[in-house]
Amino acid sequence: MKKAAFITGGGERLGKAMALALAGMGYDIALHYNSSEKPAKKTAEEIKATGRKCEIFKADLSITRGIKPLTARVFRAFPYCSLLINNASIFEDTDFMKVTEESFDREFTLNFKAPFFLSQEFSRRKSAEIIINMLDARVSTIEPGHFVYNLSKKALRDFTLMAARALGPKIRVNGICPGPMLPPPGKDSKYLKRISGHIPLGKPGHPDYVITALKYILENSYVTGECLFVDGGQHLG
Repeated sequence: MKKAAFITGGGERLGKAMALALAGMGYDIALHYNSSEKPAKKTAEEIKATGRKCEIFKADLSITRGIKPLTARVFRAFPYCSLLINNASIFEDTDFMKVTEESFDREFTLNFKAPFFLSQEFSRRKSAEIIINMLDARVSTIEPGHFVYNLSKKALRDFTLMAARALGPKIRVNGICPGPMLPPPGKDSKYLKRISGHIPLGKPGHPDYVITALKYILENSYVTGECLFVDGGQHLG
């Protein structure tokens, strides 16, 4: 039986790791990107080399009126798509007093509003079975840095729980909360090692840990409404 996954922001970083892992599990891949066309094409070629089908879909998720046509394009190519991973996000380091209306709208639209309406559109499809929202270990803590980013991910965490209630039993909805895995843009491995020194396990993670969590959610059909922390204990504060 054919199966496919729709992954937003799937051309780079954790999105790429999940896309390649899913291809290895027998999924065809609908790979979304916005500005990262070259990495998306490269990832698509790597997926095709595994023998799986892959198509890339360009869309600016900050323009939410484009979500319905994007979903339609994906399902024309993969009418059997059963898995949505809301991975695309924006990460800005803005303290509370420096937040503007523009920066607030930018982060909330991409980090919360887009996953909300993508999930809604996906859920209308007969083949839809699983939604996974990529969250952040900091959804369980109170940190004023990255103020709007953290707030938007907390909102997405609560949406994950509410959607699991609303969409069951047909569709399972879960979240993955990664800790420090990859340095953010503009930072290096020394930055990652430094911030990881303060968490209980005292070391950075690796995308493979997220893949293990992803496999668990996919394989355990009795799990919904779960936000799985893969963070070396960072969420403990």
